[in-house]
Amino acid sequence: MQNQSRKPQFPLRPAGSSPNVTSAVGLEETAGHQRARRHSLFTRTVILVTGLVCLAFLLATLAQAWSNSQLMQRVQTAQQQLQQTQAHHTYLSNLANHYKDSFVIESEARQQLGYVRPGEHLVVIVSATSPTQSPTPHKNNAPVAQGYWQTWWNIFFGH
Repeated sequence: MQNQSRKPQFPLRPAGSSPNVTSAVGLEETAGHQRARRHSLFTRTVILVTGLVCLAFLLATLAQAWSNSQLMQRVQTAQQQLQQTQAHHTYLSNLANHYKDSFVIESEARQQLGYVRPGEHLVVIVSATSPTQSPTPHKNNAPVAQGYWQTWWNIFFGH
């Protein structure tokens, strides 16, 4: 019976300790446990910082993509304006070349302004159903020896 009364050499827990702490762990944290906690905090910090850096890069990439999109829209608008301006320039160049021809100038002067050559007579035919709208004939009855300014005076103000 001596064996039954015999106490173990190492108690399962020290006196005055909580029942959750075993004698194998002890009352104080060991160096390994502290190192594991530091390592865990360091790992969390590294992961958090890495996540923030990745988020910053993602946001910067999205901002750059948006900026590029805005610039592309501006470029497209400017190209459309350029094409319209070039088309208008081509139209005006063709029109200017058209009116450089002396026959076109004479035709326009006769049709729109009612000019006639010396010795010609202007005849205007008016139908009974159309409103009376006849161009004012500019007769060139002035002598040829008139000065340049006198000719202009006669064109604008009559004789």
